[in-house]
Amino acid sequence: MTGPASPALVGRDAQLRALLQAIGGPPAVILVQGEAGIGKTRLVRAATERLRAERRTVLLGHCHQLREPFPYGPVLDALRHAASALPPVDRLNPVTGALRGHLPELAGQLPPAPTPPPLDDVRAERHRLFRAVHALLAAAAPATLVVEDLHWADDGTRDLLRFLTDQPPEGLALVVTFRREDLPVPGLPFGHAYRPQPGVRSEVISLAPLDVEDVRNLTGALLGGAPVPKGFAATLHERTAGVPFVIEEVVRSLLDDEGRLPGGAEGPEVLDRLPVPLLLREAMAEQLAGLSPAALRVVRAAAVLRVPADEPLLAAVSGEGADDEKEGAETPGAGLSEAVKAGVLLEQPDGQYGFRHALAQQAAYDAIPGPDRWPIHRRAMAALSTLDPAPLVQLAYHARRAGDLEAWRRHGGAAADHAAAVGDVPLAVEVLEAMLADPKLPPDARGPLALRLSRIAAVGLSYRRVVRLLRHLLSDDFLSRHVRGEARLNLGVLLSNQAGSIAEGRQEILTALPDLHDRPGLAARGLALLAMPAWGSEPLSTHEAWMDEAEKLLAAVEDQDPELTAAVHANKVTLAMLVGSPDAFSLVSTLPVNHPSAAVRRQAARAYSNLCDAAMALGHYGAAEGFAARSRTIAEESGALYPVYLVEMSSVRLHWLTGRWEGLRERAVAAVEMTPEAPLLAVDARLVLGMLALARGEWEEAAEQLGEAGVRDCESGFLPVAVLASAGLIELHLARGALDAALSEAEWAVGRLRRKGIWVWGDQLVPQAVEALLKAGRSGEAAGLVAEFAAGVERRTAPSAHAALGLALGALAEHEGGHEDAAARYAEAKAAYEAMPRPHAAARAAEAEAGVRLALGARDEAARLVGGAAERYAALGATRDAARCRRLLREIGAAGPARRARKAGGGVLSPREAEVARLVALGHTNREIAEVLFLSRRTVDTHVARVLHKLGVRTRNDVREPRPDDRPGPEPTF
Repeated sequence: MTGPASPALVGRDAQLRALLQAIGGPPAVILVQGEAGIGKTRLVRAATERLRAERRTVLLGHCHQLREPFPYGPVLDALRHAASALPPVDRLNPVTGALRGHLPELAGQLPPAPTPPPLDDVRAERHRLFRAVHALLAAAAPATLVVEDLHWADDGTRDLLRFLTDQPPEGLALVVTFRREDLPVPGLPFGHAYRPQPGVRSEVISLAPLDVEDVRNLTGALLGGAPVPKGFAATLHERTAGVPFVIEEVVRSLLDDEGRLPGGAEGPEVLDRLPVPLLLREAMAEQLAGLSPAALRVVRAAAVLRVPADEPLLAAVSGEGADDEKEGAETPGAGLSEAVKAGVLLEQPDGQYGFRHALAQQAAYDAIPGPDRWPIHRRAMAALSTLDPAPLVQLAYHARRAGDLEAWRRHGGAAADHAAAVGDVPLAVEVLEAMLADPKLPPDARGPLALRLSRIAAVGLSYRRVVRLLRHLLSDDFLSRHVRGEARLNLGVLLSNQAGSIAEGRQEILTALPDLHDRPGLAARGLALLAMPAWGSEPLSTHEAWMDEAEKLLAAVEDQDPELTAAVHANKVTLAMLVGSPDAFSLVSTLPVNHPSAAVRRQAARAYSNLCDAAMALGHYGAAEGFAARSRTIAEESGALYPVYLVEMSSVRLHWLTGRWEGLRERAVAAVEMTPEAPLLAVDARLVLGMLALARGEWEEAAEQLGEAGVRDCESGFLPVAVLASAGLIELHLARGALDAALSEAEWAVGRLRRKGIWVWGDQLVPQAVEALLKAGRSGEAAGLVAEFAAGVERRTAPSAHAALGLALGALAEHEGGHEDAAARYAEAKAAYEAMPRPHAAARAAEAEAGVRLALGARDEAARLVGGAAERYAALGATRDAARCRRLLREIGAAGPARRARKAGGGVLSPREAEVARLVALGHTNREIAEVLFLSRRTVDTHVARVLHKLGVRTRNDVREPRPDDRPGPEPTF
C-alpha cells in the first residue's frame, strides 16, 4: 500500500511565523512544547526546510527514549554537520580543538587539541568542552541548532544547553522541543529555571490539539485536496482528540485501494466502530498488511530496536541476508527501500532509519506476534554486542525481552553503574527502578540492587517511584540486616531531602540506626542528618549531641569511606553556619571541593546549597550568593541534581530579602507549581508570596501563603523560614487591628524558637513580637524577650539578628520615652540593613527613626527619612508601605518625594488609579482599599469612578489588574 504524501503543515500558521521570526533575530532561545504526536517535529521541520532553502545553516540533534550514557550526544551529533559552515582553521578559536576527539568528522577542520587539563580535574575538562562548543557554534553562525525531544536528554546535554543559553553566540538560534509532562523536573526543560539574558530573544511556543476545522483541512490534504464532510471531520476530531499524528495514521489506514474513504465522503460510521485506544494500532496494521515479507522483517527489526539504526544493523536484526538467500527474493536492502517508500520508516540524518514517531514504533511493535519477538530481540543482542562501546542499556532491554534473565541482570547492573559513573544519575535510577519493579527479578538479586538504587537516588531528583519501591522492599523479610539498615537510611535521606517529608525521613533514619550498630560509618551519616537543627522539635543541645556522636563513630572507623566522611563533615559545617558560630566561615574552607571522587564532591555541592540557606538566615547575603554559585558549579560537574534544585528554590527568598522584587512573584508562583507533591520544598516561595502580598496590602493572599510556609509544622517545617512567616502573620494581624491574634502568633512562634534555642533566626520575629507586646501594654514581657534575644545572639556572627536587636531596643526606648536613644538605635539598624543589603528592612528602620525624630521636633529630618522610605517602597512595589509613608508626610505637612509629574490622558491610569484598579480587580471593597492605601473613603470613591471611566467598563466586576502599559508613570502625591 502506498499512502498519500505527508501533507503541508495545517493549523500552525501563527506558530510557524513566531518560530521563524524568533530564529530570524538571533541570539534566540525558542522552546517548542506539546504532547506526543502534536506536531512539534513537523513544525520545526517546516521551519528548517525554509531555512535550508535559503542556504542557512541548520544543525539537528535528537534525544532518544532508549539512550546510552553519552553526555552531550545530541549536541555533538548536530555539530557533525557543521563542516560547510566553518571558516578556515586559522580563523577558529584554538579552544575548538578540544572537540577533535568528539567530532572525528571535523578533525581536519579543527585546530590541534589544546594541552589537556590534569586528569583529575573533571571540571576544567568539562568547562573547556563547553567553551569549545560555544566557540564552534559562534564560528558557524548564523546558524540554527535544533535539539528534539529534550525530555529524553541526559543531564550533560541539559547542562551544555544551559551553558549556551546563559550567553548564546551572537548568530545562534537555539530551538528545543519537548513534552512538558515527561520532563524530569516539571516545567524545567533545562533542569533549572531559564531566565532570558538581556539582548537574547526568548520564545515559548505551545502546540495544542487541532480544532474540527483544522482536522478537516488536514484530512483534505491527506486526500489530495478532496472535500471532507464536516460530520466526518467532527467524528475524526472526537476519536483522535485532534492529535495530528494520530489523525494522519488513522486516515491512511482507512483509504481503499483507490485512495478514497470507505463508504464515500458521507459515512463517518467507520470511525464509530473503532475504539480510541485501537485507532493507531489499527492504522499501523493496515500499513503493515501491504508490505512484502522482506519489508515487514525490516519494519519489525526497527520496531524492536526502538531507536533509529543504520542499514547494516537493521539487516542483522531482521535476519534479512540468510532468509532472502533461501527465498531467492529481493537483495538485502530491498525491504528497507520498500518500507521507506511506503512511508512506514523514514530516513534520518547520518543514514539512520526509524519511525516517524514513538507512537508509530510502539504500534508496530504491538503488531508483532509474541513468539516472533523473542528471536528478533536475540538477534538484536547479538548485533549490538559487537559494537564498541557496547550499548549496555539497549542490551539489558533486549535481554529482558528475549527472556535471558542472566544477561539482563548483567547488562542492567553494568548500565546503571556506568551511567552513575559518568554523572547520568536519572538514567541509572531509571534502569534500576525497572529491574526492581520486574517480577522476574530473583529475590537474591533484589537486596544488592535496592542498595545501589538507594545510594544513587540520593543525589538525583526522582524520588516518587524510588520511595515506593524501597518501602515495598523493606516490608519483605528477605533483606539482610545490613542491607535493610543501609537501604532504610538512604530512604530516610531521600524522604528528608527530595520528597520534603522531613518527619517521615527522620523516623526512617531513627529506625535504621539499630540495624547499623556495627556499621559506624553509616550510623554516623544518619546521626549527622538528624543533627541538622532547622527541623524537628528537639533543642539545639540534642542536635549538637547527635553531631558529636557522629564524629566519634566516624573517628573509630579505621578505613573510612571518603563519601561518608564528606557527608558528615558537610553537616558539621552547615550546623556551625546555621547557629552563627564564629568559626563557621573558616570551616567552609575545609570542604572537599577538589576531591578526585565525584561522589565526595557531590557532598560538597550539597553542603554549599545548605550553607546558602544558613547564610541567608543570618543576614550574610553576599556569602549566600557565593555559596549558591559554588553549589551550582560543583553539582553540575559532579552530576548532583538535587543541590541545584535547592539553590533555585532558595534564590527566591534571597532575592526577596535583597530587594530584587521585579518578576519575583511570577517566579515564586512557578516554584509552588513545581512542587505539588512535596509542598514543604516550596516554603521559600510561599513565604515570599505572603510577604509580597503583605507589602501590597493583599490581606487574604498574605494570610493564605504565610500559613502554608510551615508555621504550624513543628517536625517538618523549616524553622528559619517558619519564624519569618510567623513574623509576617504578626504584622498582618496588627495591621488589621487583631491584637489578640497577633499576640497568639507571637507566643507560639517565640515559644518554638525558645525551645530550639537558636535565637539568631529571630531577626524578624522578635521585633514584631515586641511591637505586639508593647501595644498590649505588656512592656515587662517585651523587655524580657529582648534581653533573652540579646543573650542568644551574643558572640554570634549574625548581622541580621544584631540589626533586629537594635530595632527591638529602639522600640523599648521609644515606649519609655527615650527618643534620642531610640533614634540612635533605629539609625544603627538602618545602616546595618543598608550594608547587607536589605532595602525593605532599611526602609522600615528609617520609618521608625522618623517617628521618634518627629517626637523630638525634627520635622524636616523626619520628612526626609519618610520621603526616602516612600521612594524605596515604591521602587520595590510595596504599595501599602509606600501609601503609609505618604499618609505620614501629609500629616507632617511636608512635601512628598520629588517624582515625575505626567498627566494621565485618555484611558491611561495614573499610578494611584492603577493601585486602586489592582485592588478592585482583587475584589476589595472601597472601605478596604481606603484602609490599605491610607486614603479617605471619599477619595477612593473618586478614584474608582475614574478607573471605571478610563477603562470603559460599567461595573467593578469588569475591572482587570492593569498592565504596565496602562500607567504613564509616577504622579505628584499632593
